[in-house]
Amino acid sequence: MKGQLNKMSKILFSASVIGWIIIGVLLFNFVNVDASNSEDANIYKKLKLFSEALFNVRQNYVEELNVDDLIDSAIKGMLDEVDPHTYYFTPEEFDKFSTDTKGEFGGLGISIDKKGEYITVVAPIEGTPAYRMGIHAGDKISKVDGESVVGVSTDESISKMRGEPGTKVLITIIRPGVKEELEFEIIREIIKIHSIPYSFKLDNGIGYMRIRQFNANTTSDMREKLDELEEEGIRGLIIDLRFNPGGLLREAINTVNEFIGKGKLVVFTKGRAPQTNMEYLTKYNRIREGYPVIVLINSGSASASEIFAGSLQDWDRGLVVGQTSFGKGSVQRLFPLSDGNGIKITTAKYYIKSGRCIHKDLNDKLLKDERLKNGDISKEEIKEMQEEAEEKSHENVYYTNMGREVYGGGGITPDIEIEQSLLTDMGVDLRRKNIFFNYSVDYLIDNEKNVTLNFQASQNDINGLLEFAKAEGIEFEQVEADSILSWIKNELTSNIIGRKFGEVERYKIVLEEDTQLQKTMEIFEKYSTLEEMFEYAEETKQIKKEEE
Repeated sequence: MKGQLNKMSKILFSASVIGWIIIGVLLFNFVNVDASNSEDANIYKKLKLFSEALFNVRQNYVEELNVDDLIDSAIKGMLDEVDPHTYYFTPEEFDKFSTDTKGEFGGLGISIDKKGEYITVVAPIEGTPAYRMGIHAGDKISKVDGESVVGVSTDESISKMRGEPGTKVLITIIRPGVKEELEFEIIREIIKIHSIPYSFKLDNGIGYMRIRQFNANTTSDMREKLDELEEEGIRGLIIDLRFNPGGLLREAINTVNEFIGKGKLVVFTKGRAPQTNMEYLTKYNRIREGYPVIVLINSGSASASEIFAGSLQDWDRGLVVGQTSFGKGSVQRLFPLSDGNGIKITTAKYYIKSGRCIHKDLNDKLLKDERLKNGDISKEEIKEMQEEAEEKSHENVYYTNMGREVYGGGGITPDIEIEQSLLTDMGVDLRRKNIFFNYSVDYLIDNEKNVTLNFQASQNDINGLLEFAKAEGIEFEQVEADSILSWIKNELTSNIIGRKFGEVERYKIVLEEDTQLQKTMEIFEKYSTLEEMFEYAEETKQIKKEEE
């Protein structure tokens, strides 16, 4: 017995020594402990305390614990004390994050969404393996390599379908109108994530470009799309950045370059460490001229999209319309860690050419607010806090290159505010339960020959949809359906068109009921130059001030 105790003591002593060696290495490499520095000495003491706590929990807890999980949780707990944008990645998370920003991956080429228990194909991407193999919109994926994905999350399903280019994957699908399940053996290829999914000339001669995010392909995609639009002879351009979460800084700078030319300051950063204080100028001898640009933003436009919108505003190269952007103006840097882990750390804040900081501190407070996590704060309270923050930001006045007033301290404030019309409760239910998508898939099975690009849903089609909605458990009064009849018709038409002719044609029809876009187009009808638009924006601001 005594021998066993001595053996255990030696093991515990060895483990303790190893632990202190690790801490010593960490301190030497990363903290650079200076005994005369009280802060460094305190860090050393706290690391000792952490080591003791970890050792005791591991040795004495009632059940066996996974040390990796304990340390991961400890790191995440530490980062909970800073801003919500500083984040610790497991190897899988770090790899996925890196893939998303690179803008390409090995996959099949399908846009998917979870509809009920099934992962459903929203649209195959043209030119990809899935498209060539004949995967259709509305196909329900039941198995991947023989393993069921029914009830599995979208992220998990994506991870099963992605893989090394050149490898095979077996997809089993359930297709509406086909009794037997279908199997497709598909060879994965490099799939580029298109940051600009929609770009076309509208009927009134205005070009429209939707930028979904700023990834590694955005600048090259934009140049290609702008060349096409300019060849078609556009008389103006709308760049839609609504719900664009941002992405790569260099891509924001390079896309701004297309409109302001070479050697212009776009953004600068300020941080605690000297190396984080940097200026970013455009570097390409390129500039697009000859037509006015309007940038459309909303509260979901963040980070790189705010830099783009604010920079065109600062250089007087674009009119910004819509709603005040999110206000994510902090700089994060990725640091690879051992064993494939990683950490994203906020190192500085963004300031655009006029000198204004994009970052809205209120967002960080809300994201960290326990009341928000627990649902203990009302929408009214949040809206009141946001309005107060926006009002304060208007006290910080800056000036564009031509001397126009702009505001700083919390997102990009548009030159002209345009509200978006809200969905009714019935409209929300119809979308939430995928009524339009599911009905249009069934509709096309019986009516595909009658659907052309000029197709418009009839009253009989709408009645059929409403009956389908009732069968799916959506309760509504006829008067409520009548009040949104135009919207229902548009949604149904766009979904049916989209099932047959693709996502771009569907999207064109959706824009017809887009309040913000339609009002933006009215500006082009009234004014043909940016100077005229700026004057109109100033008049609008003055009228608003007088009303207040």
